Amino acid sequence: MVKKEPAEPEARTSAGDLLVLEVVFVLVGVAGLALWSVPAALVVAGVLGVLACERAMSRADRRAAGAGRGREATGGERT
Repeated sequence: MVKKEPAEPEARTSAGDLLVLEVVFVLVGVAGLALWSVPAALVVAGVLGVLACERAMSRADRRAAGAGRGREATGGERT
C-alpha cells in the first residue's frame, strides 16, 4: 500500500495537537476572565466543561454507531 505524504511538513498536524491547542486557548481565556471576575470565570468554566463532556459523549456515540454499521455491512450477526 502506498501512502501519500503531505507536501508541507506543517500539514501533518494531528487531532491531538489541535486538542491541546484548544484546551490551552480555553484555559488562558478562563484565566483572563478570572482576573476580572472570579464568579464569572467559574460559571463560564462550568458551562465549557459541560459542553466538553457533551462533545466527548457525542463523539463516542458516533464511533459506536459506525462500528455497528461495519458489522452489518460485512454480513455479521447482530448480538
